[in-house]
Amino acid sequence: MGERRRLIRRLALLFAVNILLITLAQTAQAATWRLGSTGSQVRTIQTKLKNWGYYSGEVDGIYGTQTQRAVEYFQRKNGLSADGVAGPATLKALGMQSGSGAAAASQADSVALLARVISAEARGEPYSGQVAVGAVILNRVEHPSFPSTIAGVVYQPGAFTCMVDGQIDQPVAQSSVRAAQDALNGADPSGGAIYYFNPSTATSAWIWSRPLIKTIGKHRFCA
Repeated sequence: MGERRRLIRRLALLFAVNILLITLAQTAQAATWRLGSTGSQVRTIQTKLKNWGYYSGEVDGIYGTQTQRAVEYFQRKNGLSADGVAGPATLKALGMQSGSGAAAASQADSVALLARVISAEARGEPYSGQVAVGAVILNRVEHPSFPSTIAGVVYQPGAFTCMVDGQIDQPVAQSSVRAAQDALNGADPSGGAIYYFNPSTATSAWIWSRPLIKTIGKHRFCA
């Protein structure tokens, strides 16, 4: 009888382990979308890629070959492994978050990405100018003409020079982390600007047409 009970316990343990492994596998799958996937998350991926100019197909919630090519294009442009699979790194770049602790992780990611852009775009600028650059990004998030997430604004093609010249990958200054936190807390030295530029390096004639709000350091902040 004792041997039978031990066998039953072992079988029960084996069953529980198998259920756990299946659950973990399903959780991992739920955080990854690829060719053949369907659903609302695929629709969100397509919408973001379409808004940012990477995808021209129909937003139908079906991860077909056109969506796969768009994801590959996005991945190549943003220094990710271009495998056409929307896994954790790609979803993070798209501004999509899932799983337990998503809110806290999303906030931490927002501060980190914002700080990285501030450091790359406003290195050497006065502290108020660093906060102002962060505020411009957040102002764009709230503006109907721009993507509705920090990642969306930052990764929008052609939006920031640092995404093209590699400055985004440079070490982040500690002041930029503080500036990002201040901007997220509502500080806006830019006066509500949605554009900024350095007049000594700007090559676009169009940017000069934007109404000037104020100048901080080397940057002109505009509406």
